[in-house]
Amino acid sequence: MATEFNNRQAFFNYFIESKYEAGVVLLGTEVKSIREGKLSFNDAFCLIDNNEVWLRGLYIAEYKLGTVNNHIAVHDRKLLLKKREIKRLQAATKEKGLTLIPLRVYINDTNLVKVEFGIAKGKKLHDKRDTIKKRDNDRELKQYLN
Repeated sequence: MATEFNNRQAFFNYFIESKYEAGVVLLGTEVKSIREGKLSFNDAFCLIDNNEVWLRGLYIAEYKLGTVNNHIAVHDRKLLLKKREIKRLQAATKEKGLTLIPLRVYINDTNLVKVEFGIAKGKKLHDKRDTIKKRDNDRELKQYLN
């Protein structure tokens, strides 16, 4: 069973230029909570610190059957990437206005939790209006054809 969570706001607020995939360092109760679907992308972003990539602001609810060893809901989680990929990301984020945004969290076929994140550039207000207009036109066209 492949569980998948998408960050829909990321595609509305940002232009995604390229995508990367990484593993995440998690605790056991965090994995159990993700399997139950208790995950939220509110204000989540990635940052590079000391040649390590960190996922900050991702909310994973506490596991309801957890004991004293339960995890904290929002804390920094390390992303597992190769040095070459981290250097490429550092070079890309030094450009003006680019940031790393998590796009998707999923459990793959080998039962590992993966994060797909993208190098993104923020949209202006008029770009967001264009996105809404395009989405409405596509919806109307789809209804008309059906």
